[in-house]
Amino acid sequence: LAGDAMADVEPQAIPSVRAIYAQFFQAIWRTLRRLGVPHAQLDDAVQDVFLVVHRRLHEFDGRSLRGWLYAIALRVASDHRRGTAQRRLVPLPDTLIDPRPDPAHAGELAESVRLLHQLLGELDEPKRTVFVLGELEELSVPEIAAALGENSNTVASRLRAARERFDEAFRRHRARSERRLP
Repeated sequence: LAGDAMADVEPQAIPSVRAIYAQFFQAIWRTLRRLGVPHAQLDDAVQDVFLVVHRRLHEFDGRSLRGWLYAIALRVASDHRRGTAQRRLVPLPDTLIDPRPDPAHAGELAESVRLLHQLLGELDEPKRTVFVLGELEELSVPEIAAALGENSNTVASRLRAARERFDEAFRRHRARSERRLP
């Protein structure tokens, strides 16, 4: 009887590369930037992610598309950061997440993004990675663990430590800002 019930369940259809791109482009762009890919390389890095998706979509096992994409993005970000360090490029100033923001809020948004990237830069790479995926991209601990090929307990512990370090960095920033006020 259980076998008959399973026969009625169709495997989950794998979306097209076009559908994946449309759904995840903004999240992948944001994540690559937050993972330290310099602005000048973001377009290339995003393209690299979706080229890998195109080449390897047939290998996708159907479990967590989001986790699979972030695993690819992590490798691409690492490759681009390593390439930048080898070429000694000077990164461009931080830019807005959305290239078409409301002009009234553009300055405030730009400052917030700059601060976020500054605070993320104070985390070591493993903590930065789990923080970006967990806190900013809202992946679950099991999804992060799958993307990184790590144990869930390790990821949870690293995420907890990353949150603490990020909060400490933010408190230091706020204390410095308050000292500068008249």
